[in-house]
Amino acid sequence: MSKSIQRGFTLIELVVVIVILGILAAFAVPRFMGLENEARVATVHSLLGSMKGTAAMAHGMCMAQGCANGASITVPGGQPLTMRYGYPDNASIMKGMEGLEGFTISNTRRFNRSGARSTNCWIQYNQAANANTPPTYQYAQGVIGAGTPPKTEAEMLAYLRTVC
Repeated sequence: MSKSIQRGFTLIELVVVIVILGILAAFAVPRFMGLENEARVATVHSLLGSMKGTAAMAHGMCMAQGCANGASITVPGGQPLTMRYGYPDNASIMKGMEGLEGFTISNTRRFNRSGARSTNCWIQYNQAANANTPPTYQYAQGVIGAGTPPKTEAEMLAYLRTVC
């Protein structure tokens, strides 16, 4: 009497595994489809945070050094920033920022997100207008923190989700 040794899987076992993988894929794919857009929005929002952080750090250094309007200060990393009313001016804000990969810079202060679905996926730095007004941050629909709607970051994020 000889023993037969079964090798491999039966057709039914293979079909069951393929059906299970198909069901899992049907649930997983829609969850990941919107992540590309969310990633673009997150990079624009991250850039906004970087702009605000750079402006705040430079403002603090300017106050500590007692710099005058139009003076230049050197931030960590060795980049000189020209200050207007205690904040970096439009031309020098990008010098103090890092992580600008994936953005194109137009008119020295607008950061357009590369690969966006729309040309309205951008953030712009507007230097301080006078000694009593800090810089503002603008996107296609309005100025963040200004009196014109939409004026909050939440409204900006909702808008960017539709265009980025």
